[in-house]
Amino acid sequence: MTTSRPSYGTPNREYGMRLATTPPDDDGPILMVNLMKYRERAAYSDGTDGGATGREADDRYAPTDVLADIGAQVSLFADVDTQLLGSEPRWDRVGCVLYPTRRSFIEMQSRRDFQERHVHKEAGMETTIVMGCVPIDTPGLADELAKVSAQDVEHPTTPDDGPVIVMHVIRFADDSGDGSAMAGYHDAAFPIAARHGARIASWYRVEGTILGDGRTWHEVRFNQFPSKAAFMAVAADPARLAAQREHRAPAIADTYALILRPTINRLPGAR
Repeated sequence: MTTSRPSYGTPNREYGMRLATTPPDDDGPILMVNLMKYRERAAYSDGTDGGATGREADDRYAPTDVLADIGAQVSLFADVDTQLLGSEPRWDRVGCVLYPTRRSFIEMQSRRDFQERHVHKEAGMETTIVMGCVPIDTPGLADELAKVSAQDVEHPTTPDDGPVIVMHVIRFADDSGDGSAMAGYHDAAFPIAARHGARIASWYRVEGTILGDGRTWHEVRFNQFPSKAAFMAVAADPARLAAQREHRAPAIADTYALILRPTINRLPGAR
């Protein structure tokens, strides 16, 4: 996403052109969702590691002042605690930035202050997927998730097991992208999740993948649980497992499921 092709992913030029040429009247906020896997050691162009791991090099990159200057905001920044589904890559972090417009994301790439930082991202990142996402309505059953206090559950938040975000990146099997085949799964899983204090933080439709490995995706879902133990109790519930086999598994062609430990969490429905 700079003037030269990055080493850590393949740009989607068609989607990039769409972002750059969206008419102002049709433009608006876009959430850029980043899945990040780091090099073990940073690899700078001079052949050194700069005395940093890949993660540390990415920390040097962190263009928070540039984002603030263009009116963008970090919505989520989190370490991956556990990768439940999706074998490769094994992701290290997730970062989500809400840009005021699609065009602002593209124009940021040509800013000198941004490009000067990019040397650190190039050195630290092994691979990444960056998806442009827009909000979608969540199922009506989402109201069930607000009826139980996150502290009045079997596995509440504790000092040793704080709130987690469970992230699902989904490509549906029928390639429709509308998620309708998941309705049966939602009917069974939502009441179980509600008993364990779950909340929908926000769900998004993937408008396009600007950087990645050539795969396409339909949705990104963020659900919040009061603790990792609460999520694992939902995951192990026999009724949910049966619904997964009957409804969820046949509906999905490709997916990642990640338990995240956020350091920044400004997702719209997060508590």
